[in-house]
Amino acid sequence: MGRGPGQSIGGRLPVPVGLFHLPDVLRTLRTNKALMTVFGSLTILFWAAGRRGSQRSESFTRVAGWEGLFCGLSAMYLGIAQVLNESFGRTVLPIGPRR
Repeated sequence: MGRGPGQSIGGRLPVPVGLFHLPDVLRTLRTNKALMTVFGSLTILFWAAGRRGSQRSESFTRVAGWEGLFCGLSAMYLGIAQVLNESFGRTVLPIGPRR
């Protein structure tokens, strides 16, 4: 089973990984909003990257790029907020209420 020209597993891999992260999104519904944002945007990012890989579309490339930027920045914000909030023993950067 060979691959044709231009075909690679990289174009098909993000979709199953995105489906793998979907239960993580559901588990974060009981935590803070920042963590929900990180995992939700990560799932969307893998979906957009998979569509970009399978369709070679310029629009999906842009969507995946902006989504990756948003996902990375929200993950960095969450990490910094958790460290600062724990260090100072109070809310310095809000991450949304725990449910």
